[in-house]
Amino acid sequence: MKIYILSSGNYGKRVVNNLAAQLSSQIVGLHEVDEELPEFIEDLTPYLPDNLPESDLIIAVGLKGDINLLVPEIARKTGAKSIIISSNQPTQIPPGLRNEVERDAGDIKTVFAKPFCTLKPTGDQYIDEFVQCFGKPELEVDAHQLIKKVEVKRDAPCGCTAYVASALESVPVEDAEFVAAEKFHNYPCLSSMAKDSELNDSILHVAGYQIKEAVKRGLGFTCKSAVVEQEECQGGDGCQHLCLKVCPQVNAGEPTITVQDDDKAYIDPASCGCCELCISECPYGCIEIVEEKIDV
Repeated sequence: MKIYILSSGNYGKRVVNNLAAQLSSQIVGLHEVDEELPEFIEDLTPYLPDNLPESDLIIAVGLKGDINLLVPEIARKTGAKSIIISSNQPTQIPPGLRNEVERDAGDIKTVFAKPFCTLKPTGDQYIDEFVQCFGKPELEVDAHQLIKKVEVKRDAPCGCTAYVASALESVPVEDAEFVAAEKFHNYPCLSSMAKDSELNDSILHVAGYQIKEAVKRGLGFTCKSAVVEQEECQGGDGCQHLCLKVCPQVNAGEPTITVQDDDKAYIDPASCGCCELCISECPYGCIEIVEEKIDV
């Protein structure tokens, strides 16, 4: 696979450096975009890179505003069939601009990842090949009472997963997800702390939920999660499943809260970030945080 990358800012540099450590032989080109460009650009022609190489996948990371409209044109000129555009700030690529990029891309498969570490397989050849190495974190954990070894099956594009994994050895299993959250902030994640209106949370927090989920799934259990009291849940009657609408993980494309056959809500304890937003929104008070071992 041939990958061409457009990056901007410190976040872009971090991602490029981490990707290059594993995919250097597949990266055929890199173009750094000035992070001080205006949000609105009438003529993109002066910003088109010269000598574009033949590519399969275009990755844009850290780009803000109209410069993202350059990505489909670069894909066409390089022959790329797939595009990944990541966001780490709320205003980086708003819905209207995303729609415009998709229209310009036409038949070129285009996915938007906010944050980049929520990227999962899509059924597209080149995106899925990339996701074998980078995207939504995945860990294999060898543990008894203490964590013996953590293998990174899929790293976050910024390298956070590998960093957290290296700090979990010898940690008691019941503390692992909480230590992971602490180490995530120590890395630190360069995503925005500002609330994103689409996610209903900050992009940084949603990124943190991904690494905690990877630890919980690796262990096979969690020690803390929001739980729906099934006998009290009214199945959307009078609430239209508000819990789904406010959940940042659901808004990021995760099946953290689902509606069962009986129309009642269920919260996946592995995916739950314990943000408690569903608790405050449930009009029937049927959701609570449970702090005990729950299999996932």
